[in-house]
Amino acid sequence: MSTKNFSLTNKTRGAVPRVPFLALKNAVLGEEYELSLALLTAAEATRVTQEVKHKDKASNVLSFPLSETSGEILLCPATARRECKEFSMTPRIFIAYLFIHGLLHLRGLDHGDTMEREERRILKQFALRA
Repeated sequence: MSTKNFSLTNKTRGAVPRVPFLALKNAVLGEEYELSLALLTAAEATRVTQEVKHKDKASNVLSFPLSETSGEILLCPATARRECKEFSMTPRIFIAYLFIHGLLHLRGLDHGDTMEREERRILKQFALRA
């Protein structure tokens, strides 16, 4: 999937989750923000996590701002599927949640109450419920 300011690359063998990625991106970052989303295998996510965080695990989501108006999100659906029950969410909703989490990091938010409120607000706005 690719539009003027959004591209999605699926490096997994699975189907792309039915998540309104473009609409979420536009709602959080705006239509002009250029975003690349890559769905990675667990092995690829582990490799990137080792490189950038020096941890031997597959991160569920990683965000990389490239400029004030562009960025990249790497998401690992396999890790999300494994972790979703801890958050009482379905895999699809948890992947949407992780994508929103990554978008908010690109918008400049850090972990904390403000980010959590925004995550809940956006999930509700898009009727994304477990």
